Amino acid sequence: MNLLLYLILGGFVGWLAAKIAGREEGTIASIFIGIIGSVIGSWLSHFLTGRDQAYLAFSWVGLFWSLLGALILVVILNMIQGKPGNMSK
Repeated sequence: MNLLLYLILGGFVGWLAAKIAGREEGTIASIFIGIIGSVIGSWLSHFLTGRDQAYLAFSWVGLFWSLLGALILVVILNMIQGKPGNMSK
C-alpha cells in the first residue's frame, strides 16, 4: 500500500513541477520526476537545514521540499534539452 501512495504522491509532485515549468509530461515521467525530485529535495533540505525533511515524508514541509527538488530537476532537464521553459503560464 505504501508503494502505491509513493507513486501517487511522486506523480502529483512531478506533474505539478512540470506544469509550473511549462512542460508536458506523461504519467511515468511525472512519477520519475516526483521521486527523483524528492531525493533532490531531501538532500537540499539536509544541506540547508541540517535535517532531512523531504525524503518521501508525508507532510506539508516534505511536499514543499519534494516540489522544490522536482522543480530543480525540471529546470535542469529544460536546460539539457534546450527548452526555454515557459514559466509564465
